Amino acid sequence: MALAEKLIELHPWAEMARFARGGGEAMSIAVRIARAATKKDTVLFCGYHGWCDWYLAANLGKKDALDGQWIAGLSPNGVPKGLTGTAIPFHYNDVADLAAAVRQAGDDLAAIVMEPIRNFEPTREFIDAVHAAAAEKHAPLVIDEITAAFRICNGGAHLKLGLRPDIAVFSKALGNGFPISAIIGRKWVMEHAQEAFITSTAWTERTGPAAALATIEKFIRVDAAPHLLALSGRVWAIWEAAAAKHGLTIRIGGFKPLIHFNFADDHAVRISYFTQEMLQRGFLACALFYPMYAHTFDQVERYGRAVDEVFAQLAALVKAGAVKDHLEGLPAVSGFGRLN
Repeated sequence: MALAEKLIELHPWAEMARFARGGGEAMSIAVRIARAATKKDTVLFCGYHGWCDWYLAANLGKKDALDGQWIAGLSPNGVPKGLTGTAIPFHYNDVADLAAAVRQAGDDLAAIVMEPIRNFEPTREFIDAVHAAAAEKHAPLVIDEITAAFRICNGGAHLKLGLRPDIAVFSKALGNGFPISAIIGRKWVMEHAQEAFITSTAWTERTGPAAALATIEKFIRVDAAPHLLALSGRVWAIWEAAAAKHGLTIRIGGFKPLIHFNFADDHAVRISYFTQEMLQRGFLACALFYPMYAHTFDQVERYGRAVDEVFAQLAALVKAGAVKDHLEGLPAVSGFGRLN
C-alpha cells in the first residue's frame, strides 16, 4: 500500500510494514512479532510503552518496577501472573543497568524495546551498548516512536539520533489526530508475522492510512520540524525567564519540541492555579507544551505575557501561603493517576 511505501522510503533500513489503529496495540504487535522470530519470551525495555500485558507484566514480580519508566504506579491487575519475569526494565542512558538486564534475561531474550528519546538525548556509549546487546543476543531492537516520531525530523527520531532498529513503531503524530499506527521493520524479523495470528476487522478501513499519507506529505512540504523546535525553544525560555523573575522554582524537562515543567514544591496545587488563571486569559494551558505547525510566534508571545502575569500572582500567593484558597476546584491529578 502507499503508506507502507512512503514509510519505507523515509526509513530505507525497513523492508516490511504492518498497520493497526492504536499505539498500544501496535506495540503488542511488535513484541508478538519479535517473540515469534526469536522463539523466546523475555523482553527488556526502557520508557513508557502503553497498557498491554507484555509491558505491565514488569509490575507483577516487583510492584514498583515501572516507577522509573516515566509513569509510576501502573497497576498490573488483570495481567496473567504467569507473565511474571517476562518483562525486565532498564534505565535510559544507563549502560550498567542495561548490562544487568541482559544478564537477567540470559538466553531467553526476545527483544530490546526502547523509546528513542524522552527527557534527554541518548549518549553514544548507551547507543553502542544497546546495539551490541541486540547483536550479541540476536534479539531485535524495537524502537517505540509513538511519542517522538514526526516531531524533530521527517520520520522517526532514531534517524537523527543514530539508533539502528530492527522494528520501529509509529502512531500519534503519524495520523494528526486520526487513528493509525504502523509497525515497520527488517524482513528477517517482520516476515515472522506470517507465523503469528495478528488481525483485526477494523484494520482494513482507509481513513487512518489516508490521514497518515496526508500528514506526512504536509509535514515534509512545509518543513514542519524546524518550526516545532523553534516554538518549543521559545516557550522553554519564557518559562525560565518568568520563573526567575518572580522567584518561583521550576524544573523544565522533556525533549524539544515536547516539553514540560514542574513546580519544585506543591506542584498539583500550583499547576491547577496556573491552568485556572491561564484560562481566564484565553489559554488552555497546563505544565506541557506540545506545539503544532498551526501555532504562531505571535500566539507564543501572547502566551508568554499571560505566563508572566500568572506567575506574578502565583508568587504572591505562595508567599502568603494562600494558593489553595484561591482554587475554584480540586487540585489536578498528575499523569494517569486518575486511573490507578
